[in-house]
Amino acid sequence: MKFCFVFVLLLLFSSCYNFERNCKDYQTGTFKSEITINDSTYISTFTRSSKLQVERYNNKIDSSEVRWINDCEVVFRTINPKNRVEKKDIHLKILTTTDSSYTFEYSYVGDKLKQKGVAIKLD
Repeated sequence: MKFCFVFVLLLLFSSCYNFERNCKDYQTGTFKSEITINDSTYISTFTRSSKLQVERYNNKIDSSEVRWINDCEVVFRTINPKNRVEKKDIHLKILTTTDSSYTFEYSYVGDKLKQKGVAIKLD
């Protein structure tokens, strides 16, 4: 009986917690992104406007069209894809925000495998 009472209390308190995401603050600007995949960290910088994102990684520049689905989800389409993989659109969802960064998950559109990362706003 004690377990049921504790469980009900936990359920009530956790369902009342509502975190705030200020995704609009991160729709445009200059950012530094960090993604960890298999114990390797990948760092890039990018500038995003309402319709275009330009990313710099390993002395390469990629440009993508930006299409916001809602305030917290966006789809990127590479402008000049050089191979089959770059032709796939990328779906990114902002999960949480702070005053200077956001945590996100992303995947190729239609893929179930999602990766997570953090982007820090530089301007």
